[in-house]
Amino acid sequence: MSTKPPRPDTAFYGYIPTESTCIIFVALFSISTIVHAGQATKHRLWWLFPTAIFGGLLEMAGWGSRLWSSLSVRDKNPFEIQLITTLCGPTPLAAANFTMLGAIIIRLGAQFSRVGPKKYTAIFLSSDIFSLFVQGIGGGIAAHAVTTGKSAQLGQHIMLTGIVLQLVTIVGYILCAAEFLYRYFHARPLAKYVHERLPPPLNTPLTRRMKLLLLGMALNMLFLLIRAIYRVVELSDGFRGRIARTEVYFTVLDGAMIVLAIFSFNFAHPGPLMYNAPPAGEALEMQMRSGRPADSGKFGVVASVGG
Repeated sequence: MSTKPPRPDTAFYGYIPTESTCIIFVALFSISTIVHAGQATKHRLWWLFPTAIFGGLLEMAGWGSRLWSSLSVRDKNPFEIQLITTLCGPTPLAAANFTMLGAIIIRLGAQFSRVGPKKYTAIFLSSDIFSLFVQGIGGGIAAHAVTTGKSAQLGQHIMLTGIVLQLVTIVGYILCAAEFLYRYFHARPLAKYVHERLPPPLNTPLTRRMKLLLLGMALNMLFLLIRAIYRVVELSDGFRGRIARTEVYFTVLDGAMIVLAIFSFNFAHPGPLMYNAPPAGEALEMQMRSGRPADSGKFGVVASVGG
């Protein structure tokens, strides 16, 4: 690593953010966030505002600040804003995924879940919120240190702790979700439900709509996982390391991943896929496969078992 002091116009980032790239990302996040707001309002899914929509707003602020930096390279304010907002922005997106799976567990059968759907959502949401809090504190300390020429090591370590916690949460969530789906598809409820002589699982078949939603959730979590791994490596290398001071890494492994993550929920939105009644043909298919009358109410709702 070079021991030469950074140029005054690149001291914060190690480069000057590319204006055109920032404009593209601001536009993409703005489009997705506006569409999410419309979709959430239409389907009355108000929990999407503090999750997916809030995450989109943070990313808009982050990339807007990077655009500001590209036009005013020596101003410390946009650097501080983008450092905190792009670090914390993906966390509410993960919270949206956690909330969706809790609803899916209720519909497909809580007997396949290691914990009840409400507890499931609460556990991962609590961990997600705590990691957001830690990342925000660390980001604020680090941003102030970098812009004042002081050591950012303390803030960097706090940020790293927060992002590692988020990574652990994501991995744990993926494993739990995979186990739930495996048990559902193989009709293998947890032993505790069998021992308690609870009713057998209903095995309500998945429709194309629910499968599309699950695909969107899987892609969303994959993109968030890639981004979290990148951030852990970046922060481990330090603010003055090659990874943090190479723009293309941030653009591809952070910005692009979060764009894909947030748009995956625009195209596989839970409103029409989870909460609306299926078309008549799809409902008939469900009835024929399950041997029970198709639910004419909200899509895919089955009685949950256990807490």
